[in-house]
Amino acid sequence: MIDYSLLFAVLAGIAILLILILYFKIQAFLSLLMASIAVGLLAGMPGMMIIENIQKGMGSTLGYIAVVVGLGAMFGAILESSGGVQSLADYILSKTGEKRASWALTATGFLVSIPVFFDVGFVILVPVVYALQKKTGKSLLYYGLPLLAGLAVTHAFIPPTPGPVAVASILGADLGLVILAGFIAGIPAAIIAGPVFAGYISKKIHVETPSFIESEVSYSKIPSPGIILALVGLPLFLILINTYLDSPLGANIPITEGIKNGFKMLGHPFVALILANLLAWYLLGIKKGFSKAELLAITSSSLGTAGVIILITGAGGVFKQILTETGAGKMMAELMMNYGFSALFFAFLAAAAIRIMQGSATVAMITASGMTAAFIEDSVYTNWQKALLVIAIAAGASILSHVNDSGFWLVNKYFGLTEKQTLRSWTVATTLIAITGFCMVLLMSIWT
Repeated sequence: MIDYSLLFAVLAGIAILLILILYFKIQAFLSLLMASIAVGLLAGMPGMMIIENIQKGMGSTLGYIAVVVGLGAMFGAILESSGGVQSLADYILSKTGEKRASWALTATGFLVSIPVFFDVGFVILVPVVYALQKKTGKSLLYYGLPLLAGLAVTHAFIPPTPGPVAVASILGADLGLVILAGFIAGIPAAIIAGPVFAGYISKKIHVETPSFIESEVSYSKIPSPGIILALVGLPLFLILINTYLDSPLGANIPITEGIKNGFKMLGHPFVALILANLLAWYLLGIKKGFSKAELLAITSSSLGTAGVIILITGAGGVFKQILTETGAGKMMAELMMNYGFSALFFAFLAAAAIRIMQGSATVAMITASGMTAAFIEDSVYTNWQKALLVIAIAAGASILSHVNDSGFWLVNKYFGLTEKQTLRSWTVATTLIAITGFCMVLLMSIWT
């Protein structure tokens, strides 16, 4: 039976969250905490119990997410500052040539966004897009959208980027399986929203490199692309090995328990990212002429951005805790099931609705993951099903980037587009990413 007073509490809490973020422009961390308190009070939870659940939700979430996001941010900062991103882009383009440049840019964006934030990767690589446009005379969108698609897909779908790591933590999903599902869903999404869509829309909208943008970027200490690929691939490989050893397939491997535990420790995200950081510190830093003081400054500054994401994620954990303790999650599950919605559809639609209304993909992912975690609280889901839920949320949070999203204006500015042109190109591309990604999730849920 549906408890309509509890349903009202949830809807009111979401409305309060959106009003605080959109109208009052209050930071998402504080807004999520206030919305959580509002849901608890409206659901009849005693005041001190709300406070206890805030502590519980924040603590249980941040014990894992703070370490992973912090390590990931430092790793990405070293790759960015060393010129490794530019090196990787130049290498891929040299191997593919101009004719396949749009596909090469998709691959570049896809790889670069694993260790580097979306906006940082875009700003670093956009000069490559300018250079290709000037050389060929084709629309800037022909090269720009594939790069953006690759960056956007990995940023939302594949750990150790903060969004999927946060969602996986809140849902209790295995990070290795999330990586696997993210690749399977993300590659078709990046292709359709990138080279395929760019080939069409670039014939409708011709834009050239804005005259006011400087396209020359130089690095004096560029590392080899092989080192960058190895450093990016190392933590992913180790995490996947850990997942394999934890799966039924790894149960019968003829190795001792001690060796197996050693590999599992190396494959834990904490250790995998620590190793990647140490290797990057030496190979891209010390060996390339950076001083220890410079490396300290680079890694320290990266934690500023990471800190914001960590706090917002913790507040998302609080929102989940309140929804679970009040029974709102169980009630939402019953309501959605009465209308024939599965957890996958609930996760996708919740993330999409919040994304469209308030703009931030990160806030949408974290809020939707809290709701989804409460939704599945009393049900049994396999690790693979939880991984698919993470990607369903990532897909929903990618949809329909428009004027309330900072990414919309980043693309608008750097490509010299009008608002209408940005809606016809970038907004459509993000929607293609969302729909394609979710369709792949549904296919994986059927096949498995």
